[in-house]
Amino acid sequence: MITVPIEHVILMAAILFSLGLTGVLARRNVLFILLSIEVMLNAAGIAFVAAGARWAQADGQIMFLFILTMAAAEVAVGLAIILQYYRHTGTLDVDAMGGGRR
Repeated sequence: MITVPIEHVILMAAILFSLGLTGVLARRNVLFILLSIEVMLNAAGIAFVAAGARWAQADGQIMFLFILTMAAAEVAVGLAIILQYYRHTGTLDVDAMGGGRR
C-alpha cells in the first residue's frame, strides 16, 4: 500500500486554506464568500484527518464529521440569509450591505 507523507497532506491543506482565505478577502459576492469558507473548512478537515491517520487515532475523522455538520448548518443558514437579503435589496454585493444604501 502506498502512503502519502503527512507533510504533503498538510501542505495541500495549507494551500487550500490559503485559496479559501484569498477568496473571502477578494470577492464581493456573498455566494463566493460562502464557497470560500467551505473550502477553508474542508482544508481544516483534511488536516485533522491527516493528523489522526499519522497517530492512528480516530479523532481526526470525528472532527471531520463535526466540520461537515457545521458546514452544512452554515450553508443552510447562510443561504436563507442571502435569499432574504437578495429579495430586500436585489443585489448580492457585500459593499451594498454596509449602511442600508442602495
